[in-house]
Order: sequence, then C-alpha cells, then structure tokens
Amino acid sequence: MTKRVVVSALCSVLWVLTTGCGDECVDAFDCRNDNGQAGPGQEWVCTEDNECERRPVEQPPETDAGTGGTDAGTDAGTGDTDAGTDAGTGDTDAGTDAGTGDTDAGTDAGTDAGSMNVPKGGACTASGDCMADLRCEGPVGSSTCQALHIAVAVNRASDRTAVVAVRHDDENAAVVELSESETASSRYARWAPGGNAIAFVEGAEDSARLVTRSVPPVQGETRELTDSTDAGTRDFVYMEWEPSNYIAWTRSTDAGITGISAINPDGGTVTTLTQTGGFPSWARDGMSFVYSTGGEGVVRGMVGNATTTTVAGASDGTQPYHNKTNDQILFLKPNTTKPPNFNYELFTIPNTGGEAKPVARIDSRDVTVGTDTGTVDAYIANPAWAPDGSWAAFVRAYYSNVSGSQPVLCGNPTAVLCPTDAGNVIYLRRIGPDGTASGNEVELVRDATLPAFSPDARHIAYIKGGQLYVQPINPVDGTLAGNAIRHTQPTGVRTTGGDESRPRWQPK
Repeated sequence: MTKRVVVSALCSVLWVLTTGCGDECVDAFDCRNDNGQAGPGQEWVCTEDNECERRPVEQPPETDAGTGGTDAGTDAGTGDTDAGTDAGTGDTDAGTDAGTGDTDAGTDAGTDAGSMNVPKGGACTASGDCMADLRCEGPVGSSTCQALHIAVAVNRASDRTAVVAVRHDDENAAVVELSESETASSRYARWAPGGNAIAFVEGAEDSARLVTRSVPPVQGETRELTDSTDAGTRDFVYMEWEPSNYIAWTRSTDAGITGISAINPDGGTVTTLTQTGGFPSWARDGMSFVYSTGGEGVVRGMVGNATTTTVAGASDGTQPYHNKTNDQILFLKPNTTKPPNFNYELFTIPNTGGEAKPVARIDSRDVTVGTDTGTVDAYIANPAWAPDGSWAAFVRAYYSNVSGSQPVLCGNPTAVLCPTDAGNVIYLRRIGPDGTASGNEVELVRDATLPAFSPDARHIAYIKGGQLYVQPINPVDGTLAGNAIRHTQPTGVRTTGGDESRPRWQPK
C-alpha cells in the first residue's frame, strides 16, 4: 500500500476491505477516538503501519496566528467518515442489516398499519399500535409498547471491542451486552427484520464466527451460523441483514476483496452472491440488492441468479443504499476536479438505472490566511436514508485545500485555513418519491458523524466524541424537535470503518 494522505478523512475502500478495517487506525480521528486527546503540544498520527503514534504538533507557518494547537470540532471519531472513497475499487462498505425468519409478523415497521397512538408502557397487540419509534414487546396478552434499542460497538480494555445495545429514549438506559464472551472481541451488530434477533461477528480475523442472538438476550442461546474458514473470508465485513431473510457480507482475503456471500440464518449454508465488489444493500423485497465494483460502479444483483446488471447512470458510483419504501438508491461519486478521496458528492438514481439526481455537491469557498491561499471545501460522506425515502442524512467533511499542499481536515492545527472550524457537520435534505432533492440543506449537528434514522424517521442517532446521541426531529421540515439525548453509557463508541460503525436501530 502506498503512503496515504496523512489526513485522509475516510477509510479508503480498497484499503478498508483489503485489511478488514479492524482495530487498525485509518486516520488521526481513529486514534483520538480510541485513546483520547494526545495532550498539550501533541497530536495523534496514524502511521503507515496503521498504528496510532503520539507526536509533537507540527506548527503551521507563522502567518497563521490562530492555530495555537486548538482542535475545536474534532471530537474523537468524527473524522471517520468512510465515504467509501476509492470509487474505482468496489471494495466499498458492504451493508448493514437484512431479515431472517426470527421476524415477528406484524412487528416490522411499515407492514403493520396500526393506530400508532399507544404510548410507552401501554398495552399493545402489534408494533403498529405503538407511537413513533416504540415497538410492541412481551408475552402475548401482556405486551406493552417499549422504546427501540440502538446497537453500537464500543472499545473495551486490552484492545477488545464489544457490541452493545441501549434503549434510545433514556440517557441513562441500561447497557445490554450482546456477546456472551468475556474475552473475545465482537463487532458489526446487524438486526433481524422483526427486531427479535441480532447478528454480529465474534473473535479475531481469520478465526471469526458469525453468530446470532435473541433480543432480549437469553443466556446460553448464542447460535453460530458459520465461521471465517467455512465462509472463505478473513472477516464478515460490511454485513447487511434486515429487511432480507439473508445475511450478506463482503469476503476479504489476503489477496483482497473476492465478492459477496450470504447465508439464511434459518438453517441455510453459505452462498456466493457475486465474485467481485462489495457494500451490498438490500432492496425492500429482501432478495434483490445493489453493490459497487471498481470496474462497473453500482451494480444490481439477485439471490439465486448469477446474472448481474450495471445500473446505468451510476458507472462511477460507490456505496449504494436502498431505503425501505421505494426503488431509489443513494450513492456517492467523485468530482474529478477535486483532490482524490476528498471529492465525493451525493446522488439518487432508480435501482434500474436512469438519471442521477444531485442531493449534495461539494461546497467550496476561497480563503486566505497570511500567505496561505486556497479553498475550504466540503465533500460528502456517510449518507443514510430515512426508511420511507423522504429524507437523506449525510456528513459534510470540511478540509483546508492550500494551493500546492495536501488537503487537511478542518479542526486540525495544521489545517491552516480552518484550524478551529468543525471538521464534520451532519445535514439533512428532503427527497421526493422520484429521487429529486428539494429545499435547502438542514444543519443537524456539528462535530459528529454516522447519522442513522429511526424506523419512523422521528429520531436520528449519531456519534460525537465517542458517545451516542439521539436527536428528535420534525419529519415535515427536518428541524430539531427538542434537545438531543446524550447517552451517558456506553462510552468509547467506535467510529472506525465508517458505515461499519454506524448506530443500528432495532426494526419496529
């Protein structure tokens, strides 16, 4: 691997999927997220060996009087935007959740047209009875509406990671440990479509196990589906489960990415879906999916059919995302007039191909500080759909682009044009049924990353400073509908690997 740009804000797709993007760092933001602030006069550097190293801050030219070593707006982990760059690699992120048989008929959001007026704690017969972002839980005859869980991965002692879940509506909600192992690392939590089970990966690369567990967890009921040896992969990266009955993942070997595989958790065996590409995203039917490759861009496939189809109009695209309601997809593609890896813009397109419609383009403004002249630009990363396709959330990653120098993310002392500006800002944009964006971008929060809509699109979870936040929003205009809920536990929430670490909402 050639030396990466020292301030790369995103997990280069080729690099991510070749290495598995496990506990190794991607950039300085990973290091701060995992280790905290470096200390006065020090900064974290992610070395060529992908290890965190504390070094003295390199002072920028004396003309920049405002740098002073401050690092405003660079909360640990907020730079892990993993925009799925390296659009030509196809080693993009590979998805999140897809459904299994442990769904509960009538509990999947959008399938149960109930009254939606029963408050938390009230009696219910199906999740459609419950108010927004509550689900019906408990034994038949005594079920009540309860808050949805959000699953994340956190850092633990001795370089161990663990998948956990918390109720979204309580800042002091109890942390639910999803793995039963007290020694093995766990990661990549993905929900079943009915929200009654969750899959995750347990163990080190090359000896990893793909397992499922019921939620609420029952002791001793962890079930292994397959392992890295039988699945022919170092790790189960970029998994997707709901809304499908299959769990899909991207295969990674020492030679690189070798395509996408899947398994039916209800007694199935590992099936090869593609021989190339990565970042699968299930369509609403749970059988078809889109993914991206280096040679073809965005491609459409189907379980049980080896024939794939390039999505016309997205041949240079990467990281495609389906929503749960229509056949529009979000995807990123590069603007070749900007520096590589700092040049992604967001578009929609039908999954059958057609016209790519812009949602968010690169923002740029001219800036001069002392003798340094250039632009402060913002590329797009970490897009996410509202489940009903009515909104897109995304991160604008701002960087200092001095003429003749390498780009540097804002909020770093060495970003001479924007040393104290926010490096990441989460925005929302309204999207019509035909994929057309309308209205202005709505700013949600600064210095945060990895936005994730709740099933009813009334809340957005995100990570800031190693903590989980949940922001209520007005689904009509995207404005804030109250204060964000900052969860006191867990701490050390991971952002490494971009979409791999996005908060995962329990389906309704």
